[in-house]
Amino acid sequence: MQCCISEATTLPRSFAEDVAAFGDAGATAMEVWLTKLEQHLENRSAADTRKLLSERNVRLIAAAYQGGLLLSQGEQRKAHYDHFRRRLDICQELDIPVLILLADFVQRPDATSIERAVVSLTQAAQWAAGFNVKIALEFRATDSFCTSLDTALTLISHCPEPNVGVCLDVFHYWKGPSKPEDLDRLTNQNLAHVQLCDVAGVLRELATDADRVFPGEGDIRLAPILNRLHQIGYTGAVSLELMNPVFWKMKAPQVLELGWKALREVITRSGGDNAASRPESNR
Repeated sequence: MQCCISEATTLPRSFAEDVAAFGDAGATAMEVWLTKLEQHLENRSAADTRKLLSERNVRLIAAAYQGGLLLSQGEQRKAHYDHFRRRLDICQELDIPVLILLADFVQRPDATSIERAVVSLTQAAQWAAGFNVKIALEFRATDSFCTSLDTALTLISHCPEPNVGVCLDVFHYWKGPSKPEDLDRLTNQNLAHVQLCDVAGVLRELATDADRVFPGEGDIRLAPILNRLHQIGYTGAVSLELMNPVFWKMKAPQVLELGWKALREVITRSGGDNAASRPESNR
């Protein structure tokens, strides 16, 4: 497994500021926040950006996130796909291998809507394949549908494209209706990306993104999840994602250094180095 930190952890800062902070903290892999990167590229070329990343020894592991593709129609659908194709071009130029796609079901769908979503997911994967990008479908506990790991895996199982997997956000796995047995369905082929955090002292129904804390400092049983990743030989990224305003107010290098250390420790405890390469347990 590869350790990684999401730019959501330092959300108020710019892409260039984040790259500098990642370099200062020794955090060598970033899950990029696409809006930040797009704003950066308004004034800097892709070549300049690659140089900046190289100088700071930072790799872009994944990109978050794209919405609006599965159920939109008409002009709205065209606008979302135009934006998606521009983002795929950015991913290709900067060698970003994974693009996170939100299921974003804002209302409970009928059978026709689910069929349309699978067709749209297939089309998105076909587009992404042309840019050498893998799609990671993220479920969210707060949506009206596709709120569990099991449902997300079922959706991608109906998509015939090989470059589609699920994004396992541990916060939404813990908060929502996912069950431990859902982990049994994970394979190294259908898991595309992992986002990790912890939550301390908050009831699941009341937990929000702002309650995310460093892994190993909360109540989520991370060990079974990380052990499963180890069992299937998962070699992708495990990304620390903390959308916590408390961390946003701190000095970015300090947050990143602490986060990188916590992430490596929790992975190493569950089984190995490449500490970034094996699962670990905090329970």
